[in-house]
Amino acid sequence: MNLQTLTFVSEGTTCEATHYVAADDSLATSAGRPVVVMAHGLGGTRDSGLEPFARGFAAAGLDVLAFDYRGFGGSAGFPRQTVSLEGQLADFRAAMKAAAALPGVDPTRIVLWGVSLAGGHVLRAAADRTDVAAVVSVVPMVDGIAAAVHATATHTKSELLRATARGIRGRVSARAGRGSVMMPIVARPGEIGAMTLPGALEDYLAIAGPTWRNEIAADVALELGSRKPQADAARITCPLLVQIADFDQSAPPYASAKAAFKGKAEVRHYPCDHFDIFEGKPWHEPALAHAVSFLVRHLTPSATDTAAAPALEVIDA
Repeated sequence: MNLQTLTFVSEGTTCEATHYVAADDSLATSAGRPVVVMAHGLGGTRDSGLEPFARGFAAAGLDVLAFDYRGFGGSAGFPRQTVSLEGQLADFRAAMKAAAALPGVDPTRIVLWGVSLAGGHVLRAAADRTDVAAVVSVVPMVDGIAAAVHATATHTKSELLRATARGIRGRVSARAGRGSVMMPIVARPGEIGAMTLPGALEDYLAIAGPTWRNEIAADVALELGSRKPQADAARITCPLLVQIADFDQSAPPYASAKAAFKGKAEVRHYPCDHFDIFEGKPWHEPALAHAVSFLVRHLTPSATDTAAAPALEVIDA
């Protein structure tokens, strides 16, 4: 498969991305091929589980631009391993601009794909845009307060209090110029970490690529607390697919369902947990097949533009 590494600039910071060129022109019009812009969730890098999705989309006739947020993976930016919701949203928009300029791409048919934290970013990035042709939001984290309430079912009160205290200490330290207080992204139950559910450490390590670091600024909990991109879903005018893990212990499924309702989305449900849509898990192939089918259905050009795309076999969940 034809792919290349490239860079683009977001608010003065150089971000790194991988461009997967579409395998064919089955979805092309005279203006070019559609392009998927994709990014990871909390602390994730583009080499950590995104490639199987990117290759699946490229094989179906879509170009793909998978990128790292500022401060993560191959991208520049300081402080490192620090989540800024507004910064990551700006990176998404800069990546969209870079994708629109790729050779052979139709700049009016941008697709946004995001998983977990990025599943919320794509709702915000697509709102009120006329150049976004479709959105795929996968096991999205769309409501910080709902996620905090959801966490009380799987974490003790002392664990939540410790995480909050560490986040406050980290925020004060960073603002005082003393640097961030760091903690693991994933850890075992009872340990300090942003995600400490049973199996989360093993699941994340299973998809982790060489640029991924199990470290994140501890004020991430405070950063996520005000997050509510589900409110932006109603302002999306293009087709929207929301893929929900019904037993998701990290991103509350009911919040995802509310966002999907607001966005008049097509919804797919999977009887699994948060990480079970990645390669190596039983629900990866159905989730990918449903996303490909959704995109091919909405992006296949009319007969007047080019020949229709071949039919795709869909694996139903």
